[in-house]
Amino acid sequence: MPSELLSFSIAQAAKLVRRGEVSPTELLDASLKAIESSNETLRAFISVSEDSARKAAQAAELMLSAGYDLGPLHGIPLGIKDNIGIRGQRTTAGSKILEDWHPDKDATVISRLKQAGSVFVGKTNMHEYAWGGTSANPHYGHVRNPWDTKKFPAGSSGGSGAAVAAGLCYGALGTDTGGSIRLPSAVNGVVGIRPTYGRVSNAGIIPLAWSMDTAGPMTRTVEDCAVMFNAIAGADSADPATAPVPVDDYLSRLSVGVQGLRIGVVPRYFFTHLQPDVKHAVEAALKTFEQLGAHIVEVDIQHIEGNISAQLTIESAEPSTYHQKSLRDRPSDFGEDVRTLLEVGEMLLATHYLQAQRYRTLLRNEFIEAFKRVDVFICPTLPFTATDLGATTVIIENGVEEDMLSAIMQFTGVASLTGLPSLNVPCGFDSGGLPVGMQVIGAPFSESRLFSVGHAFQSVTDFHSRRPDLNANP
Repeated sequence: MPSELLSFSIAQAAKLVRRGEVSPTELLDASLKAIESSNETLRAFISVSEDSARKAAQAAELMLSAGYDLGPLHGIPLGIKDNIGIRGQRTTAGSKILEDWHPDKDATVISRLKQAGSVFVGKTNMHEYAWGGTSANPHYGHVRNPWDTKKFPAGSSGGSGAAVAAGLCYGALGTDTGGSIRLPSAVNGVVGIRPTYGRVSNAGIIPLAWSMDTAGPMTRTVEDCAVMFNAIAGADSADPATAPVPVDDYLSRLSVGVQGLRIGVVPRYFFTHLQPDVKHAVEAALKTFEQLGAHIVEVDIQHIEGNISAQLTIESAEPSTYHQKSLRDRPSDFGEDVRTLLEVGEMLLATHYLQAQRYRTLLRNEFIEAFKRVDVFICPTLPFTATDLGATTVIIENGVEEDMLSAIMQFTGVASLTGLPSLNVPCGFDSGGLPVGMQVIGAPFSESRLFSVGHAFQSVTDFHSRRPDLNANP
């Protein structure tokens, strides 16, 4: 029964809990057993909070027995990325510097998930301070991809992606600055959303780059992603960057379909410089949407090619500002890759940063104008599938090695820079059996539409329902 419980989605598990067929404690036991069995290999969790999780699960049961139902997350075990503060629980941000930090209050997203009845099973591993795309953590172990443990899980929310894919928890929170939810969602074969900038509070989350940071859920299905998003979305007085825009019920329009939907593509950018298996999977997904009644519209975004340079400039300058004191006082306590990136960020000129911000405004305006012609854009999430553990370069085409960090941001940087919402949806597998993901990018605060598009695709495909065989990857 425990292994069977782990095969359920959040929505399915919630129904069992409500009907009294399974208890929150039984869900938690299944999750803890799976973590005990697999975490030594996957390194998906930095810490496991068994005692507090058991108290929360027992409290969830008592509330249900008294007739208090907090909704579809009531009693559901979730993983939390370790840069998101939970009061009294160690929160390291994957760093040595914060190895003994215990926040004195919850991040806003944690408070909201508690109000929804969630059970936090542990803190997930990540790239140190979220500044990197591999989750190769020198302090807490390199996270491994459950589809092939010789491959990387991407990052920086690699532990959350691996944990959800492997069934160690029912969903997880990640953070996304340059792609850190979408990238691990893609290579681990799960769903993950980067919300519109300002849709979800960052209060209580250790920052990477203030002007691009977001938090969002990572789950096995689009429906589950909407369930978690319902709980955390909305303005927050503790975070002045959040927008006073009313939130939707993100489940209410989940099944509206895509009949007549206008899907934008930028052929000269979205479908060049990517591995053939990735291209074929995303092109096949577009054909599926056409069969469902959507229309493909070719659009040209004139200045799209500059997004990687601009993103790396902003995502270097802002973290170096935040970590400036620690970089001077404790340089040897940073991992070598993160320390190098922070040092590079300090060498940027104000003119570099301001030009990147000017470009950012230009690109956003071009996309806002394009949304007059299309409803969403669809493109690959990244141009390649999971690479070998420890790799710092990647081969995408013509046998040419490229720097991993810039290559990995080829497509995710678009939404990061423009502040637009973007949903990763599993859309296929490469010839080696590794997952491929596509991004559905929407206009500001159009998360409901993204969920309906993703759900329509999952209603007629089974990529999201396939599971890695952990026994085949010792």
